[in-house]
Amino acid sequence: MFGLMQEHKLLVSTLIEHAVNCHPDAEIVSRTVEGPIHRCTYRDIHQRAKQVANVLGALGVQRGNRVATLAWNGYRHMELYFGVSGTGAVLHTVNPRLFPEQLEYIINHAEDTVLFFDLSFVALVEKLLPRLNTVRTFVVMTDRVHMPECGIPGLLCYEDLLAAQSDSYVWPDLDENAATALCYTSGTTGMPKGVLYSHRSTVLHAFGACTVDSMAVSRSETALLVVPMFHVNAWSMPYVGAMSGAKLVLPGPALDGASVYQLLRDEQVTLALGVPTVWMMLLQHASTAGLKPIDELALRRVVIGGAAVPRAMVEAFERDFGAFVVHAWGMTEVSPMGTICNLLPKHRSLPLDQRMQVQAKQGRAVFGVSLKLTDENGQRLPHDGQAAGHLKIRGPWVAKAYYRDEGGPILDDEGYFDTGDVATIDTDGYMQITDRSKDVIKSGGEWISSIALENAAMGHLVIAEAAVIGIAHPKWQERPLMVVVVKPGQTLEREAVLNYLEGRVAKWWLPDDVVFVKELPHTATGKLLKAALREQFRDYRFPDV
Repeated sequence: MFGLMQEHKLLVSTLIEHAVNCHPDAEIVSRTVEGPIHRCTYRDIHQRAKQVANVLGALGVQRGNRVATLAWNGYRHMELYFGVSGTGAVLHTVNPRLFPEQLEYIINHAEDTVLFFDLSFVALVEKLLPRLNTVRTFVVMTDRVHMPECGIPGLLCYEDLLAAQSDSYVWPDLDENAATALCYTSGTTGMPKGVLYSHRSTVLHAFGACTVDSMAVSRSETALLVVPMFHVNAWSMPYVGAMSGAKLVLPGPALDGASVYQLLRDEQVTLALGVPTVWMMLLQHASTAGLKPIDELALRRVVIGGAAVPRAMVEAFERDFGAFVVHAWGMTEVSPMGTICNLLPKHRSLPLDQRMQVQAKQGRAVFGVSLKLTDENGQRLPHDGQAAGHLKIRGPWVAKAYYRDEGGPILDDEGYFDTGDVATIDTDGYMQITDRSKDVIKSGGEWISSIALENAAMGHLVIAEAAVIGIAHPKWQERPLMVVVVKPGQTLEREAVLNYLEGRVAKWWLPDDVVFVKELPHTATGKLLKAALREQFRDYRFPDV
């Protein structure tokens, strides 16, 4: 027997239609590449997304064709989110922070037919142009006044294209399992791989993000998207905004501490989302400028993902900004949301130190996804908070294969995807990443968590950033080497770091040495690039070994 419920497809176009029907006047505020702050509403986004759809038709874009963007967080980019996917074409958000060779590879691999790009990337597109095999149309996302002089033949103006088109368009009735967006991994090993999202997975993921025990986004929020729209669809926030009616604040290319602080203050942002590297710049700016964010801002929550959050950062946001840090974990293959760290009722009255131990975890699975831990042989491990194993995940917004089947099968016999992380899961369901599988340090048969060591070091007032890698050891197989960046104008000695760590981590975890560098290598998404560090220190030998 079947239920007697109506069947309506889960399509990206239904999100923007809901927005214009239920909260048409909610704002989208953008800092533009051209400079000024731009304000519009979901009604405007809806209207201009339909003009985008008509532009694509005029350009000959067909269903299933890939349409690429090289763009910052802004209203035009958001119009493309809905205008491209709504037609049945596939939005391919390209990360401009990748190496040119990687950009060339993924644009050709995706077989993009049209490339929309911000003024910031004119020179980059000129450089890539001779090696792009499938792109036949180039559109710069600006108006006629700001059109650049460049060597891109037949370059089109975004605003001119929209002005020539009607805002009358009927969104097609697509299969909800049709592709809607394409994102590539950051390619820390080998070339990036494509993850192809469906309309269904995208809408379900937005539902999951809106739930109270997830990111709890609602019409009452003003959300600052520091996380880029070219990185896993800005953690789904453009879709979440349309679903919930939240006011969205889009910072454009200005991600320095002063610019981010200005938007937080001027727009009275209540929710901000981003990676730790950006928040480090914000905290440093507030400190050095002598600001009083707790008095000036309306910030209540900061969602941080992409890398483990140092305790010092959690405490700084709570103490100086009056904002609760929500730790989150995910990846491109998971759309990206896997777990969110909100407190349970029993945690609210805990002493600060115990509560911080909970907040340091990546959190509990969002409804829709399932987690498991396995040992080296694929056998399940208990969720007791002690057993550390390979973290695997499955769910309706988790990839089942890479685009063009790169890398072959990626799921185990139970349909779980191996995340490449090593983690524990406690009896309340809180997951905590202890390392990447390739980064874990194996010392004398036991695992040392490089993440735990890095987070402990980040509590030191003089340390700006720290990374830990394993170095070959004749007796213990591997031992930890800590690589430290000191804050500007400060000095620090090796012994001071080791003395600080003593008592904060297990004694046998203490690094065998500490070295100081001016900067650490990062991936295009802001994560520490351990592979580059291991290459940099491949000939390093510990003292007295």
